[in-house]
This record gives sequence, C-alpha cells and structure tokens, in this order.
Amino acid sequence: MEVNMSRRRRQPPKTPTPAVIDTLSHDGRGIARIDGKATFIQGALPGEDVTFQYLVKKKDFDEGKLLSVEKASPLRVEPKCPHFWMCGGCSMQHLDEANQVTYKQAQLLDLLARTGKVMPETVLEPVVGEAWHYRNKARLSVRYVDKKQSTLVGFREKNNSRFIADIYSCAVLNKEVQDQIAHLRSLIDTFNNPKSIAQIEVAAGDSDIALIFRNLEPLTAEDEDKLKAFAIDTGFKCFLQQGGEDTVALFYPDNESEWLHYELPSEDIRFTFHPTDFTQVNSSINRQMIPLALKLLDLKASDTVLDLFCGLGNFSLPIARHVKEVVGVEGSQRMVERATMNAKANQIENTQFFAANLDDETTFSRFTGKTVDKILLDPPRTGALAIVNHMHKLNPSRIVYVSCNPATLARDTEILVHQKGYTLKAAGIMDMFPHTAHVESIALFER
Repeated sequence: MEVNMSRRRRQPPKTPTPAVIDTLSHDGRGIARIDGKATFIQGALPGEDVTFQYLVKKKDFDEGKLLSVEKASPLRVEPKCPHFWMCGGCSMQHLDEANQVTYKQAQLLDLLARTGKVMPETVLEPVVGEAWHYRNKARLSVRYVDKKQSTLVGFREKNNSRFIADIYSCAVLNKEVQDQIAHLRSLIDTFNNPKSIAQIEVAAGDSDIALIFRNLEPLTAEDEDKLKAFAIDTGFKCFLQQGGEDTVALFYPDNESEWLHYELPSEDIRFTFHPTDFTQVNSSINRQMIPLALKLLDLKASDTVLDLFCGLGNFSLPIARHVKEVVGVEGSQRMVERATMNAKANQIENTQFFAANLDDETTFSRFTGKTVDKILLDPPRTGALAIVNHMHKLNPSRIVYVSCNPATLARDTEILVHQKGYTLKAAGIMDMFPHTAHVESIALFER
C-alpha cells in the first residue's frame, strides 16, 4: 500500500528503512523499536509493517517520515482531506474515527494510572459530535511565496513548521470559511503588497463569522476596496489588526456590531463574545459538555459554586440557573467584564466575577470564612497546580475538573487523591478536536 505524501524535497534522499509499529505515542505518532530505541513515525499505526526514512536521530529517540505501508492495520482509513499528509492541522485522519476516540480514552486512563496512581470508579461514556467542519476558532498563517508567485493560507506543514502547507481546503475548519480558502489566496495575490498580510484569525458564532486580518502595513485604498468586496460577497465580518490585540478593529461592515454570539438552548442562555475572546472550538461538544458538568456537580439550590478559570461564563451562567450563588474567577480582567456582561444580558443576578492570578496562593485568602460547596475547574494546558495544592483552604465536597491536557490532569489528580483526600469518582474524554491527538477530558472528584 503506497501512501501519497508527495511534497517538495529539501534535503538529499535517505535510505528507506523497514519497521514494525508497536503502539501510538501521546501525540498520535506510531512508535517502532529499532535496536531497542524508540522511533516516532508520523502516520503509522500499531501492527503495521512500514518503510520510513529518518528525519532526526537523537540520543534517546529518533523521528522518521513514513514512506509506505507494507502491511496495513485494519483500522487504517483513507484520509478525507487531500492535504492530510502535508498539512499539520490534523494528525489522525488515517485512523478510523471511532478508534480515535478509543485511543484518546485509553491515553487518559493510562496517564491517570501511571501519573495519578489511580483509576476512576466509573469511566464515562465518551462525548462525541460531528467529526468534520467543527472548528469554529482557528489561526491561519499567511505567506506570499515569491517563487510560486502565490499566497499560501493555512496551517503549518507536518514535518517542518517553518513552512505553510499549500492547501485549498480544510476538512475540519468551519465549512463556510473552508469554502473561501481559495478565494482568500487569490484575494491577497491581487493586493499591491501581498506580503502585508501575515495571519488570518477565524472566529465563528452561531450566525456570524469574523476574520481578523493581521496586516503588517496599512492597506492601500485599492486593497481596502478589494477586502470590502470580499466581505460583501461572503457576508463575513472583516477586521484589521496592525499591532497588538488592542489594535483589532472592525473594517467592514463598519456600521454593524463587532460582537458574535453562541447559544446554549438547554439553559436558555445566549453568550456574546468578541472575535478575539477565548471560546470553545467545537460548539457541538460544548453543548454536550456543559450539561454533563452540571450533572456531575449534582447541583443543589443551596449551593455556592466556585468557577475557576471562568472565562466569559461558559459554565458559570448555566450553573447559576440551579444554585444559590456562583463566584467566577479569571486571570483576565477583560474576560471578567465579558462574564459580567453576559450575566446581565441573560438576567442572571446570583453571580459575581473578579480577576485574580490563580497561580498565586494569596488569591485563596479571599475565600477565608466563605463556604464553597463545589468547584468547577477549567484551566489552561498547564493545569491547576497551585489550586489543587491549596484545595484544603476551600474544602469543597465535589470538584469537576475539565482539562485540555490529560498529563496535567493526571498530575493534579495525584495531589487531589493522595494528598487532599478526594476520590476520583468518574473520568472520560470529550472529543473536542476530532482527527487530532488533542484530548479534552472531564473528571469528578468527591470527598
């Protein structure tokens, strides 16, 4: 079985090497043991006989590029995206969708067992949704290539992040945006200075799509007319960004609101957000994740709930529908203002939000003497180490931990279970990023 992964060659050919793939790494690469040394091969699956060439040889491990599959795994499928073998936006389209989920669940449980030194009493059913065109937030790189006399718009290449993949479609990107990739390339090609655009940030709400064009230089009047015509043709809200995030400004239509929105029908809540704000990438999974978190929290009308890393209130406001009080804490003052705005817009009055450094132990002194019944945690990839180390100061009966990095969840689990006296009642994955090795998970701790 030949694998079509043609691309321009940047170095002399290396000798093809056979290998047998034993397992998958945590980033979705096949692992072969050659002379007792681990070799990571992107695109290879367990049980396969493959031929590869070395890309990097290091002291402790090597990395290789897949050339062909001599004996394929029964789990191997043909990638839907024609750019899969070159583009670094996805890493697992060659693996059957159901088995991607199985792999991610196994990875979570393996990390909990090895790092957390515990297994959940209940393994939750995986939360899954639409596997294609789910990505409503993305950062697309842009580069005009003199040799090609053409603009590239897309994600970085798989084996060399210095280069942008030469793509015309994306099977995981919001469908309306994907349909405009070729148009965006040709649009920037016609600019007086096509090198002025360095990046396009995508943000999609339930009814509107925003594109933020990072322009390194001011656009000429002629180029502004071209961008305006693109906005009219697509119906997208187009922004320009000449410097830092504070320079993002709506370019067209200039007489409309900058805001986007998404809804949570199960709780009758409408969230308003700016295109630069953090929101969940996959709206289908988000709409399933929130009710699951509420169920695991086992909310009571008398509860006071602390929502740490609350963002714009994605969990806080739904929780507030069911409890006495919600206190949301977030590192960003801007996001605190968003959460407060959304609470007011939805006529939710039993919330309060404030900005604080959640890595600073003095933050927890604010809750001295205050009863906190339950906690919702949704930290960044670095996890919530400072919080779990000071959990005795808060002493909630239940903690629901939403994680975008199973490694830091497992680390924090070890502390909660073996040092703070909590039981890991349940855990499972939520497939927020299908066709990637990214693992979103949720865990319930009870005292």
